[in-house]
Amino acid sequence: MSRGEIKRNVAGYLFISPWLIGFLGFIIGPMIASLYLSFTDYDLLSPARWIGLGNYGNMMEDSRFWKSLQVTLWFVLVSVPLKLGAALLLALLFNSKRKATNLYATVYYIPSILGGSVAVAVMWRQLFSLDGVVNWFTAKVGMEPVDWIFSPDHSLSVIILQVMWQFGAPMLIFLSGLKAIPKDLYEAASVDGANGLKRFLSVTLPMLTPVLLFNLVMQTIHAFLTFSQAYLITGGGPLDETLFYALYLYDQAFTHHKMGYASAMAWVLLAMMASCTALIFRSSRKWAHYES
Repeated sequence: MSRGEIKRNVAGYLFISPWLIGFLGFIIGPMIASLYLSFTDYDLLSPARWIGLGNYGNMMEDSRFWKSLQVTLWFVLVSVPLKLGAALLLALLFNSKRKATNLYATVYYIPSILGGSVAVAVMWRQLFSLDGVVNWFTAKVGMEPVDWIFSPDHSLSVIILQVMWQFGAPMLIFLSGLKAIPKDLYEAASVDGANGLKRFLSVTLPMLTPVLLFNLVMQTIHAFLTFSQAYLITGGGPLDETLFYALYLYDQAFTHHKMGYASAMAWVLLAMMASCTALIFRSSRKWAHYES
């Protein structure tokens, strides 16, 4: 290797060194520490005590762990398809040649920027409270007020609606995918006599499957990590009906100071997300289509 190549390599490493230091110090380092702590009994105040697979064994006997897992899996199965369906529907509408579509797309994207904030979560809690706007509207049509937040039958639905409201990011990705579909495919389908539904099923949907795969993976991972909505709106209640996995992990780590147990839960969560992502990619061989 010549001296000039060495200088270029050193210069390159110097340019990426801020990112490299951050990656090693704030991602790889904490991951290694978390993996070690998952095999210990650690409460943040006393030295960590090695207990091997004790945390993972305790997890199998923890009823609240299984409840949080059940709530999270059900939330993922319900919220992700609904969110992607709403995003695709709006993207199809905005892809038409109508006036001010860019303005409307921007307006619909705004909740995705604000939806995870504390202010919006508090606003959502007020909207669905006993004396909130939702019950005010239902009372106008003769319905009895519903305790949306503290009812075991409705609390999870409130959070699912709030997450659905944040469909702006996948909508814009779908919209970009729709604009990339060649127009001559639609013209050929029209010549063959295909109506709007047939054009969607035979042209739009197959050409959009790579974008759908990307959105499905990203939104599934995001749904597994849901925390702030449940923490701020319901606090995990009532009767643990909104006890999301990430919320229970936080509770174990920072309320009960079981940092070792929380670290074990974090690695189980990583394994679950990796397994779901692998299943999605494996299934995509049958339904995701690429030009090549």
